[in-house]
Amino acid sequence: MLTNKQLFLRHLGQTSPSPLLLEIEKAEGIWLYGQGGKKYLDLISGVSVSNTGHRHPKVVDAAKAQIDSYMHLMVYGELIQSPQIRYAEKLTSLLPGNLDTCYFVNSGSEAVEGALKLAKRYTGRSRIISFRNAYHGSTHGALSVQGNEFYKNSFRPLLPDTHLVDFNDSDILNQIDSTTACVIIEPVQAEGGVIFPDEGYLQTIRKRCDETGALLIFDEIQTGFGRIGHLFAINRFGVAPDILLLAKALGGGMPLGAFISSSEKMSSLTLNPVLGHITTFGGHPVCCAAGLASLEVILEEDLVENCRKRSDLFKLRLEHPLIKSIRGEGLLLAVQLNDPEYVKSIVARAPEYGLILDYFLFCNDSFRIAPPLIIGEEETEYACNQIIKMLDAIVKD
Repeated sequence: MLTNKQLFLRHLGQTSPSPLLLEIEKAEGIWLYGQGGKKYLDLISGVSVSNTGHRHPKVVDAAKAQIDSYMHLMVYGELIQSPQIRYAEKLTSLLPGNLDTCYFVNSGSEAVEGALKLAKRYTGRSRIISFRNAYHGSTHGALSVQGNEFYKNSFRPLLPDTHLVDFNDSDILNQIDSTTACVIIEPVQAEGGVIFPDEGYLQTIRKRCDETGALLIFDEIQTGFGRIGHLFAINRFGVAPDILLLAKALGGGMPLGAFISSSEKMSSLTLNPVLGHITTFGGHPVCCAAGLASLEVILEEDLVENCRKRSDLFKLRLEHPLIKSIRGEGLLLAVQLNDPEYVKSIVARAPEYGLILDYFLFCNDSFRIAPPLIIGEEETEYACNQIIKMLDAIVKD
């Protein structure tokens, strides 16, 4: 009889030649549990998904209650479904007034696809500007605006009339003109290694988009829901986009994405043609119920404030000769090492030390720290101690 590991390698599509191959049997709070009771502190949150931890009781209860009522009913947008309505109402109440209409989809990549279509449909233009070292997903349109050629070249030709500029480069102002449909930007570049915008940079882009009629799209798929010590990067930088993209933590551990805009802009997808964007499972009622419960936990338990405190503790405790710097705010941190080769070793050896760590797609000298926002002081100290032990072992090797 084949083992789960053998079946995994034989029947599941692989994304790399060397998967981690940890067999997880249970997850609870900030911990993952493997075979034989081995436990691992989750320092990546499924890549910024599990902001309220794994299986938070309120999230689980909300999902179970919705399952008892109904699950999938019909193609999104035709039937009035309470979980979608309640979640959209709560979300938009926390956002700037121009972001009052949600379109729920299945994932971050689909949120990007929907937003690009909306921008082109609303403006009647085709030119799209994005940034080098930006990550927006792996579907065809999302890949077209991704900022790294290594991941794009094998799939060309991609979406036409897409143009890359450097993040924090003022040359973007010359690129945004009357032919530009949209500028899509991560307020904080996540996979680029947690790179923050220069002071006033987002405001300058906002102003130029207003002058030319281009739409500004914020990809907050990783930064949303308290991850950087603010509920959204919108709050951190004081800039409101025309379209906001959310996913990952949006579903509270369930698959869910959204693009959010004004009702006036969003209505352009309802005609010429009708069904300008359509999705079968987007806004799934169980996912929306779980997502709303997760958002309420973030607000009620003040996880944003906890996020800030734990961030300070990580930065204070992670001192080692191999650590060059720590970038980021909240619990989206990039630990930069003196030698990029150390990063591969750290990520690979982390499970031996009871940790789950990860690298960045477009930054080879840093590893990621992004635990659930519920992490406590004791768990933070444990994580720091284990990381220091690993670094000490690497020095000895």
